[in-house]
Amino acid sequence: MRKATNKFSSEVRERAVRLVLDNEGQHGLRSQAIMSISAKIGCAQPPNAWVKKAETESGKRAGVATDMAENKKALERENRELGQANAILRKASTYFAMAELDRRSK
Repeated sequence: MRKATNKFSSEVRERAVRLVLDNEGQHGLRSQAIMSISAKIGCAQPPNAWVKKAETESGKRAGVATDMAENKKALERENRELGQANAILRKASTYFAMAELDRRSK
């Protein structure tokens, strides 16, 4: 699977989002503003996702912000690792308990 590369820098994306949000009233519809700005910056695909992400980050749109999603992912990874460690400790505890019982019976 190919990973998509970002053709535009973060500054260009931020400027495009700002232009879309500022010029939305002049065009009537957001989609018209997005198409106008994408033509000006030479973007083949409209920067609609950039605008949605910026609104989510600022709290204007429902959704999970990027930093919260990264934090959640890190906590889930830590939880999974702790679960694996607990399973290993449980098995080791059972092994040593059985060894102790075998030693006492002999």
